[in-house]
Amino acid sequence: MPSTTRHRTAPQLSVVIVNYNVREFLHHALVSLQKAMKGIRGEVIVVDNASDDGSVEMVRKRFPSVHLIASKSNLGFAKANNLALKRARGKYILLINPDTLVQEDTLEVMLKFFEENQDVGLAGCKVLNPDGSFQLPCRRSFPTPWVAFTKISGLAALLPKSRLFGQYNLTYLSPDETYEIDAVSGSFMMVRRKVCEQVGGLDEEFFMYGEDLDWCYRIQKAGWKNYYVHSTKIIHYKGESTKRSNLDEIRTFYHAMHLFVKKHLSESSLFAAVIGLAISLASRVAMLKSHLRPLAVAIIDFLLVDLSLLVGELLWFGTFMRLPVHAYPIVYTVPAVIVVASLYVAGVYTHQRMSVTRTMAGTFLSFVFVSALVFFFKDYGFSRGVTIISGFLSTLWLPLWRFSLRLGGRSTPESRKSLFGRRTLIVGTDKSAQELLRRLRTRVTDGYDVLGFIDVNRRRIGERVEGLPIVGSTENIGKVIHDLKVNDVIFSTQMLSYSDILSVISRTREQTVNFHLVPNTLEVIIGKGSVDSLDELPLVQISYNIEKSTNRVLKRTFDFAVSSLLLISVFPFVYFKRKLSGSASSGFILKLPSVLSGTESLVGPPTHAISHANSDGQVGPFLSLGKPGLTGLIQLQGNRPLTPREEEQYNLYYAKNQSLALDIEILLKTMLQRRGPASKPGEDLSPAHGGEAVRHKKSRRTSALFQRAAEKGD
Repeated sequence: MPSTTRHRTAPQLSVVIVNYNVREFLHHALVSLQKAMKGIRGEVIVVDNASDDGSVEMVRKRFPSVHLIASKSNLGFAKANNLALKRARGKYILLINPDTLVQEDTLEVMLKFFEENQDVGLAGCKVLNPDGSFQLPCRRSFPTPWVAFTKISGLAALLPKSRLFGQYNLTYLSPDETYEIDAVSGSFMMVRRKVCEQVGGLDEEFFMYGEDLDWCYRIQKAGWKNYYVHSTKIIHYKGESTKRSNLDEIRTFYHAMHLFVKKHLSESSLFAAVIGLAISLASRVAMLKSHLRPLAVAIIDFLLVDLSLLVGELLWFGTFMRLPVHAYPIVYTVPAVIVVASLYVAGVYTHQRMSVTRTMAGTFLSFVFVSALVFFFKDYGFSRGVTIISGFLSTLWLPLWRFSLRLGGRSTPESRKSLFGRRTLIVGTDKSAQELLRRLRTRVTDGYDVLGFIDVNRRRIGERVEGLPIVGSTENIGKVIHDLKVNDVIFSTQMLSYSDILSVISRTREQTVNFHLVPNTLEVIIGKGSVDSLDELPLVQISYNIEKSTNRVLKRTFDFAVSSLLLISVFPFVYFKRKLSGSASSGFILKLPSVLSGTESLVGPPTHAISHANSDGQVGPFLSLGKPGLTGLIQLQGNRPLTPREEEQYNLYYAKNQSLALDIEILLKTMLQRRGPASKPGEDLSPAHGGEAVRHKKSRRTSALFQRAAEKGD
């Protein structure tokens, strides 16, 4: 990292970073700055706001030339920056967030722009989201009465291309042009040192949010120009420090807006009062929305219970309104309230919101309780038949709508880790990319279903690396993402420069895909709003679902019910078809009698995994793997050979997280695999081949199927 300690003259550029509990992002930001500052005489100052994630130790160990200021308390963004500004000695000063990545030419382009435009006091560059989309706050207007009205009223969002209504984020201007603006994003602000000395530092009344707008306002009032520069760009992960703090983000943001209005718009008392009232109202609406999101799930459950009662009444009586009129408010309120209350106690509306098994168990027990209540309130015991039918339907519907959302990947941002896994490409084919693949394969809980590799050129398309095909190059990655329906792309930064990575992201910004970066240490995957650890599997916990008596009873009941149904409906046809064809192979269906008898299970480890355990069928102290299964996590790997360690990872994961929902998802995945995949990761998708796919045989693959929430939930 460039430092001024070797130069007697003052540095050309001082880079200031304020960090709070984003060690991995800070590390990657410093690495990108290290590359961008080659040839520039500069210094980097990091102010750590009392992080407890090892950020200080990381900077001291890996970046000894960085000037580190370790605060013992969280000073806030403005005060921490001012602390660094007092020590900064550069001709130009850059305030940049730790959750950013700069392009190799970013600093050089910005310094050149300042040298060629002496009337510019402050400037920012193009800022991209991790998905490659343009981040609107990197260019803004001050909230004049009209601009504030269009923003608060929603007209700015409704008519973004209108010069009249799109002034707040200047959405009517092209992001690919350079022009004067009012304000830039606080994630990247470069300023002349003499401007900073003239107007002073950031206003410390703004703890977080608003200080960048205030600074830009004061610089413009001092006669300097603020500019947006499009010719270089950075990636900003946005809000990572806030996510790791205990701040009330909504309250803090709107308090900052109040301060700005009070400080700079007080000359118009009426406008200040109206804006203050509007901000206060918007603050309360935003806070209410954030607290009401869990309530929406409860409302859906409430309505579904009422619908089941309505259907139960129709099925039992053949018509509606057969009950006394005075009973309907109680009949359609009390059971639904009991179900919702039971699910709340079970944690279904908090940390286990999409848990299928908890919802099923809670709903069933609720209707058992409702049936018992009828004995004590004879006036409302109109029909046990309606109660039984509605109880059955509710127990079916409430888990079903959650399960449907999970299959569709809409329940939580991590929900795509469920049935199909997160269809993933690794950009790079070198040793670091191969090591990344090996680590991902052992991290069964992370849900990365790696389809193949992307090379830097087309020459090796169709070859295989570590058993997976090279499916494309960085030139045609957009087509590969579209054709293979990719969810995640992971870049190996040892093989690609940051300019190349940003170029790929910009060219594929229209794709609904998440991009991730892996630092050279291969310790973490940095992506949008999350950091996935690639460290070794943590210490094995003592409690495993597969050992719980309730899980065993549910699993055996499920095996018995499904095998009985299939033996009656499917087994005879398969059996006689095999007899007539003379085939001696024994498929999934033909093994169902052993499931019915209890010697095997529908889902479980393969027989050899059980035999490799000790004589009691246990791995390690007191850990049972259960009965051998017709299918399971290991069986879904198909022909791909697994190392003993990989098999152990899958077995431990299944034993720890076994649940009815997990077994159902594995069965569904098995059926989908038997039908054949929709896309071919071995296809050569290069336009050089006329767009026609050259099919390659490939080993069956699967992902770690399930989201991290399953470890605590289902």
